[in-house]
Formats: sequence, C-alpha cells, structure tokens
Amino acid sequence: MIDPRAARNFDQCEAYSNLRKMNAPRISQLLTAERVHVFDVDAGGGLRFNYAARPVTAESLERLSDLCTEQRLAEQFKALYEGYVMNVGEERKVLHHLLRGRLGSSVSEEGRDIGAFYREQTDRVAAFARSVHEGRITGSTGKPFRTVVQIGIGGSDLGPRALALALEGHAVTRHGHSRLQARFISNVDPDDAATQLYGFDPETTVFVLVSKSGTTQETLTNEKFAVELMERYEIAGLVPRKHMVCVTSESSPLAHSSDYLDAFFIDDYIGGRYSATSPVGGVVLSLAFGPEIFEELLSGAHEADSAATRPFAENAAMIDAAIGVYERNVLGYPTTAVLPYSNALQRFPAHLQQLDMESNGKRVNRRGEPVAYPTGPVVFGEPGTNGQHSFYQLLHQGTDVVPLQFIGFRECQREEDIEVDGSTNQTKLNANLAAQIGAFALGQENSDANRHFPGNRPSSLIYGESLTPRALGALLAHFENKVMFQGFLWNINSFDQEGVQLGKVLTKSILGGEELHPALRSYAQLLGVREE
Repeated sequence: MIDPRAARNFDQCEAYSNLRKMNAPRISQLLTAERVHVFDVDAGGGLRFNYAARPVTAESLERLSDLCTEQRLAEQFKALYEGYVMNVGEERKVLHHLLRGRLGSSVSEEGRDIGAFYREQTDRVAAFARSVHEGRITGSTGKPFRTVVQIGIGGSDLGPRALALALEGHAVTRHGHSRLQARFISNVDPDDAATQLYGFDPETTVFVLVSKSGTTQETLTNEKFAVELMERYEIAGLVPRKHMVCVTSESSPLAHSSDYLDAFFIDDYIGGRYSATSPVGGVVLSLAFGPEIFEELLSGAHEADSAATRPFAENAAMIDAAIGVYERNVLGYPTTAVLPYSNALQRFPAHLQQLDMESNGKRVNRRGEPVAYPTGPVVFGEPGTNGQHSFYQLLHQGTDVVPLQFIGFRECQREEDIEVDGSTNQTKLNANLAAQIGAFALGQENSDANRHFPGNRPSSLIYGESLTPRALGALLAHFENKVMFQGFLWNINSFDQEGVQLGKVLTKSILGGEELHPALRSYAQLLGVREE
C-alpha cells in the first residue's frame, strides 16, 4: 500500500543529484531530422507528443526515468486510480480518471461502486440532453430550449468553457450548428452576468447551476441575478428555477430541491479543476453539442489515461512531467507558456493555468513540511499566431528562458479554408508553428545585437490530424496527468487548494461587518464596500 506521507522529498533522490551534475546541452547541437522522428511518442486519442526540441539527451532521459522510479510514479498513479487516499490534505480519494473508465480494480466505498455511480450520472445527463433535444423537456412555458448558460466559478467554469469553445467548430462541421448555444457566467462582477444575458430569451434558456457544496457565494449570487432578470420580463407561466438544473453533491442544499428542473451529482473525490469530464462539464457540453460528442471526449481522455500507465519511454505524460521538472529545478526556468495553434483552443491556456498553478503552487510536502526547492511554474499562454505579435519578442530575445508547449493540428476544424499565394490558411498557420519551433531552438547569428537570436529555447509539440472530441479529451487528460506526475515528483499534494480559502474568509468578514485589520478596512473603504 502506498502511503503518500511517507514519500521522500525530491531533493533526497539520487537521480536528482546525478542530474544536477550534468552539463545542460544546447538544443541546436542536439536537434537533427532523425531526432525529430525518434523523440516522438503516442499520447492517446490520435495525438502524439514530440520532445525533440527539449534540452535532454539519452543519458539525461535515463536519469529522469530513474527519478520517476525512485519517486514511484507508476505505483503512486496505480494507488490513485484504485482508490487509495492520495489527497492527504483533505483525506480524500482522487477519482477523476474513473469518470472516463476503469484503469484497474473497481473502487467501492461503504458498499457503493463509485465507478458505477459516475457512469449512472453520465447516463442520466445523456438522457436529459436527449429529452431536451427531442422537445420532451421544455421550459416552464412550453417552449423548447435554445440556449444553455452555465453558472459556476473556477473549475466549474474554466474547463467547461474551454472545452465548449474547442468543440463548437466540430459541432458545426458535423451537424451544421450547435444543438444549444452555450454561454457562461462565472464572475461575481455584475457586468459579466449582464453581458452574457443581454438579449437572451428567458423562455428558451436553461441554466446549469454548478456548486458542489451548494453554498458557493459567486454562483448563488449569479443564480439570484438570473432569477430576478427573468422575473422582470413578467411572462405568464414563467417559473425561473424550472429553467435551472443543478450539478452538486448529494448532500448539498441544492441536491433534492423540487424548485429545480433536475439535479446531477458529483462527490468529494472530483476536484473542481479536474471536473470537466464529470457532470460539471458533461451537462453543458451534452446540451450544447449532444451526449455522443461528450462520450467521444471521455473516450479520448481514457486513451490518454491508459497511455499514462505505460513504461517511461512510452509514457508521454510522464516524459513531459519529468522534463518539465528538469527545466524547473535543474535549469532554473520559473515559467512555461502554452501556445495552441488552433483558435478553438483560445481558452485552453486559461484552464491549464488553473490546473497547474492551483495544483502545484505549493511550498510544503505531503507531511506539511516546507520544501527546499521550487515547485509549480507560472503558466500563461495565447493562441498562435496572435501571440507571435504580442509576447514572443520576450520569448525569443528576453533575458529569461521560457519553456514552450506548442499544440497544433494538420487540418482545420471547420473544414473551410482558402488558398492565397500558393498555400491555404491552415498551411500558413502550421508553417508559422514549425518556424517558431525552429527559431526558438536554433536561433540566428547576427553581428547586429538587435537581430541576434540566442536560440536554445526549449519547446515540445503535441499534434494530431484535427481537433476532434476524442483528441480534445486526450489533450485535457495529458495535461492533467502531467501535473499529477509533477506533484508526485515534488512530493506535494496536487489535489487540495488551501491557497484560495483565505481570500474567501476575508471577503465574508468584510461583507459581514466584522472587525478588520486597519489597512484592510481602508481598502474596503476605498472601494466603497464600507463607510468611511
């Protein structure tokens, strides 16, 4: 049995000491045509992971493999998906992989098969979505639903929103349109809700209210905003909450209320930032695009999860994680950029920012002791080619080296393209992507210092034929597993998020009129929250 609290700290590993003794290679000296084809592994879901432009040799990869063995990554992952308590901060299992399919033994608690429970909820979501699409479930005035609005915050918004934007083009190509238009409200800023609901039709809109606890301040505030806005229309027979379904835990205040149209359940073993393949993402995606598309996404995620159980040399997520730790802790690079060359993935970097930084932004190990080494990097990103005309200047010639995570596809998603000057738009997009990888790795000599490019800027590439639901699910799972493996390597708990709690507590104190630190009270006064 794995005891996460007994795991050693990263800097106690012999392989880590050996890595620190090695000289870092220059990527330009490593990069060959043969290497590009050899340093390329299957990532599941039709995707491949290419790490030819990362600063590793056969020897350093062997030592990184040793590091993963020392930290028992394969055993820890197996313990996680078979239901051991791996979230030691909250004394919980971590079971988001089980949402996509079993990787090992069945997981039960108090006689309940948890995998069967997850499957039951997915099936219930699919049946609900089909009933909406077929007109058997309608709004309270009898009109069919045309729009779905998700109300959530953090993991209840970022992942589902990123996936919805990524799937829209595929849905249009497959069906000619989305089944329901998807919108998202997350911010407690009233301008956000007002913008998303501007011009909406309350009779044909269904809301998905997402709060595991049923008490999330931002979510319940936006629910009230939507209800009051619907009531202003004074439509005969309109019952606002009969236009709302809940995604919550079975014990929350929202779980069994007859006020709502329906409720779908998640449990404490699904963390918010890991919940996009649960009903948190499943309801809005199934309503917007059809349950069959959501099933394809789950299938791709399960393929990537299965790929993460392979030996190191064939394990894309583990290789990605280990090289990232090498870049962070040996080479000293504190940031990383996610750069998708697909506009459909425009919000994917924002989701990965939460996934990575909320998971691995920790300074204590799983025993609660301070660690003496850097952990999670700062993550940012933007789609190409827009980023090339924005922050790539710093990436190419700035004083900091930023490892880059490129994502690209051979074919465009919507299958609409034109040829200009002898090449299509998609060809131009991918030419830009290939050029950037080369420019970052190889650089360019020039006697004019302003035009000298130092190169030696590492990058990886995840690529496939096109951005299908299956590929998207695999892409999501790849990064989830990469973050998980890095947490195992650093011996930190990637599955709690105590760092978000203090601000919530102080917000309640400010709003509740409690005694505050004088400086905090002054800030509240400056912002009009408290009287002078």
